[in-house]
Amino acid sequence: MTYLYIFLGVSVSIAYDNVALNKPTYQQHRFLGLSEDLVDASNAVDGLKSNLSVWGGQCVISGNKMQTATWWVNLTSILSIHHITIYYRTGNVEWGSHNGFTGRFLGFSVFVSNSTDKSDGTLCFKDTNFTLKTIPPVLNITCLLHGQYVIYYNERLPGVTYPDGYSTHAYNELCELEVYGCPEPGYYGSNCSIPCPDPNCRYCHLETGTCQICEPGYEGHRCESECQQGKYGYRCEMTCGQCEDNKNCDRSNGTCLRGCKQGYLGEDCKYCENRHYGEGCNIICGHCLNNAYCHHESGACLLGCEPGYHGKLCKSCK
Repeated sequence: MTYLYIFLGVSVSIAYDNVALNKPTYQQHRFLGLSEDLVDASNAVDGLKSNLSVWGGQCVISGNKMQTATWWVNLTSILSIHHITIYYRTGNVEWGSHNGFTGRFLGFSVFVSNSTDKSDGTLCFKDTNFTLKTIPPVLNITCLLHGQYVIYYNERLPGVTYPDGYSTHAYNELCELEVYGCPEPGYYGSNCSIPCPDPNCRYCHLETGTCQICEPGYEGHRCESECQQGKYGYRCEMTCGQCEDNKNCDRSNGTCLRGCKQGYLGEDCKYCENRHYGEGCNIICGHCLNNAYCHHESGACLLGCEPGYHGKLCKSCK
């Protein structure tokens, strides 16, 4: 879909894909007084926005009298986002200060995250300036970020004084939330047709091509450096396990290339074998039920203790 934006009198044609279309969705509090098809979270990504009332079956309708309202769409993989367009519920009546839904839109936030928890992500937009007279029913938000989940959130918390015009309770009555960006990582430009210039770049800025996130195993301004020995993963933030050859692991996924040191197991050599635990895997597990393994760090018996023993470590007699 192509949108025409006007910036200071200059026409710019931008053609990004709506990567949220028909993707999995969720809402925290669904309205329970109507059939599910009229209120479902998926209505905000069905591509329909001609009937913005509750009876159109094209909007998300959230529960009444709630303090928080959360809705999200799962893009199913980490993608590069350019902008987000929100169509809010109008009831098919003239939008403005006398429309009963305007105050419900005020104060909302949009986050981009790699999990369903907004605190794990980045705040893309927070409304702090709109009023009943100025907030539009269709809002375009520039959001040059990378993520898998786009999270819409609003709140009306007890003990908090909100500006005039805000609704008493929180809602997420979205009729459509469109997320425009590139359907595949590693590209940029208005048509998502230009490969990111740095060969080891996973996600680059959609407008400039500047690398923002390197492929796993690389770091540096232009992703020119491999992770130092003993490190791996995105941004080289992960630490190799107890590899046989002194922490030499695959810089991309952490697999120990020549196996594990004695006493450790797993592809990344971070777990103990033979019912041992602790640093160096040199402490024997207690009397775990069915002779099961204990937690490799704490020694806790995950299934409980054999008869006659108690405590997290199952080393104390009853």
